[in-house]
Amino acid sequence: MTSDALLALRQAIKSKTTFQYSNANGPCTSLLSATHIVVSPAVSLPKNGDTRLQKPGVTNPSGPQDFFTVEAVYLAWMLREASGAEYMKQARENGLAVGFISVTERKSVVDWLEGRLAHHERIVPPPDEAQESTTPPGSPPKSAASRALPSPQKSSSKSSSSPLKRSIAYVPNAADVEAVKKIKLNEIELVDRNTVLRGIKPNNFSALRQVFSDKLKKAKETSKSGAPPPSTAPTPDPKMLVRKQRHNYPIIIISSSPTALVTMHNVRLFLQEAKFEDSQEARGRAAAEGNPRPEDMIPIYRKRTTIDSSGKEIESHARYFVVDSTEALGKFGVDAWDRVVCVMTTGQAWQFKPYKWSEPRELFHHVKGFYVSWTTDPPNTKIKDWNVTELKIDKTRRHVDKSTVAHFWKMLDSWIMQHKPSLMTNPLSGSSR
Repeated sequence: MTSDALLALRQAIKSKTTFQYSNANGPCTSLLSATHIVVSPAVSLPKNGDTRLQKPGVTNPSGPQDFFTVEAVYLAWMLREASGAEYMKQARENGLAVGFISVTERKSVVDWLEGRLAHHERIVPPPDEAQESTTPPGSPPKSAASRALPSPQKSSSKSSSSPLKRSIAYVPNAADVEAVKKIKLNEIELVDRNTVLRGIKPNNFSALRQVFSDKLKKAKETSKSGAPPPSTAPTPDPKMLVRKQRHNYPIIIISSSPTALVTMHNVRLFLQEAKFEDSQEARGRAAAEGNPRPEDMIPIYRKRTTIDSSGKEIESHARYFVVDSTEALGKFGVDAWDRVVCVMTTGQAWQFKPYKWSEPRELFHHVKGFYVSWTTDPPNTKIKDWNVTELKIDKTRRHVDKSTVAHFWKMLDSWIMQHKPSLMTNPLSGSSR
């Protein structure tokens, strides 16, 4: 069997070999605890070894970081029947949190491993094949000994004939000479920075000078008389101001990951009524009601009670919008990111790639961040440098959902009052009691 990792996996899969795992202590049953994947008694591949499968987006590979590992290729084949969400989950549980083959590329890799695809565009050929590809067609194969021998030097008779060949003077074409002359006539020699501004067309700016002279003269006369200068800016339409304030609602972005606890299926029930429902159950209930797909923009109506200086309780209802993609966010207009006040994350940095600020530390400097997880989940080391507040949800105790949601609104209100207070003055309606 070949020593190349990709070819060894392909041959083992074609021959329906049962893969085994091993580590320093010998054979083991778990891929997570293994260090090698045994494809045959004679071949044992390092799990973290590199393959010739190049990662997408890499044009000039410069090191092992530009190629997938043996473990990533093996997991793509082993989990070929799993769904996209289950595939990513199993990859993380096997210790491959990053660097696994994407769901969209998994099928082509599996087809190549199982022999249904003869060639894969991102599999780099072996060094010996790459060297042979540079040999002209029809050339006889070179042996190892012949490749090692230096090429013989050219004879003096051949070298003496080359100066004679170079001694023939080049005679340019007459039409080419005339074309070059015309091009040179239109060229401007850049001697210094002032010659860049040189032109052949005279420009007269006397009319522009006269316009500004008249404006300056009127401004001086107005300042002497004491009257305020006339404003040239158009008067804003009060209806447009009211409309802008009326639709200036805060926006909350949640994760679109299928493993997220808060999704577009259950976010309204959670934030508006302080009741958590499993996302899959909420999705099944909506499908039974004839709504298989949620809306891309979900309004959240929140009741807010404040006490004024006289001691009266003022009740108001505030509106927020929830989205889980930048496409839906773009429907709010060019200033949509100015209205984003909160981003809920599951700790996966890929969520922020299409955002205005794709780097997590920069993103959570401009918006309030919440990391949503179960109360039983261990601490996530990836978010220790992110400016996020952990929002823990209990799996079984539903009576604590109200305190969790109240804590969320308290932290978000505090952040908005400090960073974007204009978004706090847009109640839908109010009543005092």
